[in-house]
Amino acid sequence: MFAAVAVISALLGALALAIGSVGLGHARVERYAAAPVVVAGDQEISWTTDPWGSEPTTVSAGLTERVRIPSGAVDVLREVQGVRAAVADDTFVVREPGTGAGATSGTAGSGTAGSRTASSGTAGSGATSSGMTSSGTATSGTGSGAEAYAGRPWEAAALAPYELLDGREPRQAGEVVAGAGIGDAARVGETLAGRKVVGVAEGPAALYVTAQEARQLAGRPGTVAAVGVIADPGVPVDTLHARVRAALDGAGLKDVAAGQPLRALTGDGRGGVEHLAAPPARTELLRILAAVSGTVLLIAGLVLSSLVAQALHQRGDERELLLAVGATPRQVRAAAGREVTRVAGAAALIGALAAVPLFLAAWSMLRARPGVVPEGLVLPTPPWLFAASLVVAAVVVGLARLVVLFSTRRAGGPGRGVARRVSGLVLIALGAAASAAATTQGGEAAGAAAGAATVTLVSGCALLGPWIARGAMRILDVPFRRLGGAPGRLTAAGAATHSRRLGAALTPVVLVTAFALVQLAAGATMGRAAEEQARDATIADLAIHGTTAEQVRRLPGVTAATDVLRSTVVLARTEAGSPRLDRLPVLGVDAGGLRGTLDPGVVAGGLAGLAGRGTVAVGADMADSLEVRPGSTVVLRLGDGTEQRLRVVAVYARSLALGEFLLPKGELAPHMTDPYPARVLVATEAGATGSEVVPEQVTTAGAELNGLVSATVVAAIGALTVLSVLSTLALIGAGRRGELALLRQVGASAGQVRRTLGLEAGFLTATGLLLGVVVAALPLTAFAWALTGGLPYLPPAQAGLLAGTVVVTVVAGVFLPVAGRRLRS
Repeated sequence: MFAAVAVISALLGALALAIGSVGLGHARVERYAAAPVVVAGDQEISWTTDPWGSEPTTVSAGLTERVRIPSGAVDVLREVQGVRAAVADDTFVVREPGTGAGATSGTAGSGTAGSRTASSGTAGSGATSSGMTSSGTATSGTGSGAEAYAGRPWEAAALAPYELLDGREPRQAGEVVAGAGIGDAARVGETLAGRKVVGVAEGPAALYVTAQEARQLAGRPGTVAAVGVIADPGVPVDTLHARVRAALDGAGLKDVAAGQPLRALTGDGRGGVEHLAAPPARTELLRILAAVSGTVLLIAGLVLSSLVAQALHQRGDERELLLAVGATPRQVRAAAGREVTRVAGAAALIGALAAVPLFLAAWSMLRARPGVVPEGLVLPTPPWLFAASLVVAAVVVGLARLVVLFSTRRAGGPGRGVARRVSGLVLIALGAAASAAATTQGGEAAGAAAGAATVTLVSGCALLGPWIARGAMRILDVPFRRLGGAPGRLTAAGAATHSRRLGAALTPVVLVTAFALVQLAAGATMGRAAEEQARDATIADLAIHGTTAEQVRRLPGVTAATDVLRSTVVLARTEAGSPRLDRLPVLGVDAGGLRGTLDPGVVAGGLAGLAGRGTVAVGADMADSLEVRPGSTVVLRLGDGTEQRLRVVAVYARSLALGEFLLPKGELAPHMTDPYPARVLVATEAGATGSEVVPEQVTTAGAELNGLVSATVVAAIGALTVLSVLSTLALIGAGRRGELALLRQVGASAGQVRRTLGLEAGFLTATGLLLGVVVAALPLTAFAWALTGGLPYLPPAQAGLLAGTVVVTVVAGVFLPVAGRRLRS
């Protein structure tokens, strides 16, 4: 129990520290450090509804595209008392002019990997003006795609402030000031993105242009990204903020997307205007950590209850003696509680101390992986935060004490046995119902239902453990007695006499098997299905980065080309009576260029109608969930929060790869921060030769971060459940040393005793694995059927690793407690 409590305390303590750090997290303030107030659009969308007639409920979701504001806000803010300057800021991407890019087979959306060569007479033959060489290989200035830089107006540099290090400010179109973060290329007289560098300034990699050219490059006349407000000397931030807020409200200014009031941000809130991906990633990470913590807490309860119940059961004679000499049940419970508290208290304290380096190591690993943590997301760890691990240690001790309260009730009596059996059957029924519910859900809802079903089914098996062990042994009784010789008869007799002991030993084996299967197979099933759909959907001959479909269509031999834009939409809906906002990745495409490039697997309607504005194609699962079909209307909030009513023109099957919605490029682009295609998919007359195009597949924002966190925590929970198996079996083995010594005294040889232990280990392994597979199969099958229409999948290597881990753990748990005692009379 000491080991189990220490591990539980360390794991929960590290999770508590992670939740605290993420809760304190914020986007870094860099570009607006000198502006105490920043006016920008609301990057969070809210939805209020009355679920099932109850009190109004509001839910929120972060937006991943820039919410722009009217440029008239600059004039309003300049008139505010105490404002020294109101500086308009804009953000855009400056690319090398006149370049195409590599036709590549790189990772979807990443723009990396080797070039792709078109065959003679196909796309690229003799076309050099758009970056395609005469040999047919698409190229760019760098060989991997057009060079791109962040662009801003030079006036906005004063908001940091970034001072000139060399040269002068830009005065006309074609001149830029380069940020020192660009590196060696940031030198006066050099050419970057087709523009002459006339100055070098402090700060990150960026190109600063004149205000007039910035408005042209941003392409959104009458709007700006944000306005930085610089105060007169001596004006407090709170006073300035109140005056700015009053001026905005008085002018009635709203953003140009969702029509929401403008926000006046101070302090760390300004960072969210700079780093749009940071706040949504922080929210998603908090959600994942909270869900994982709940799972760990449930498993911790199962582990501790199994250990405490078995330990107290083995001391049943001592308990009965105390009751016989006059002790009350309350005194017995109190004595057991004090003993457990002493053991758990010391273990929890050690675990709390171990949680700190565990948390720091995990955070270091996150920061060491480039691109995992979104740029600009700050995860602080103030010294006082580490006290949270001590609070968690106290909670773990309280949990252990609570387990004792339920485990020290007087055993025996038909009523208690019946109640335990009924409770177990009820939990099994509830787990089956949760599995059935997963078949009617989609996405996260199906995964949550499958996870709940697994925990419920394992809990039911824990209560029914003695009866399950007895039933399994009845099946194996004859083979054991006839084929196992004396050890087989000893094993069968011991199992019949100590079914409760076997049930307690089975529970952690079932737990580790079922939990690992669900966690591993769910991800593998989804990944495999998505990859298969992506391969079937991507039928293009070429994938080109750094250009547009319009340019590619001019090349000889091209029969079709479609831009692929990547963005997100927010879907508002109710689930089980509760409102929710789902932020979903989407693709924007050219309907006329899909033939020969991208095949979503249309099952209803047609993609030709996707050419017009106000249209959308919907994935089959999402269409069933929303009860829509071609001709129906879907309401979506685009990436910048703009609400659009879209007419459904098609329903397609390959939504795991392409996302739940496909929109026309013209519908999506005006609401994107950078409406440049992620890549262009191309079909040619004769078909291209060379490596295959990497399949088109959407990825959720922060997917790598979420995957890394989930994998780390799943591994930790797996280690906890393995420890549970080892601890429970070691406890049982330590309690039966007298039984084994008696067997030696009545004539059993050391080899017979070892073979008896081996048969018991084999029985526990086979029964635990089989029962774990059965428990996991029900929710997994429901989950896989709901999301993929097929059966769950687990790579053979992972299945073998799981089975091997269980075998080694069970054998160690059975033999280690007696390894130090020679089996001789």
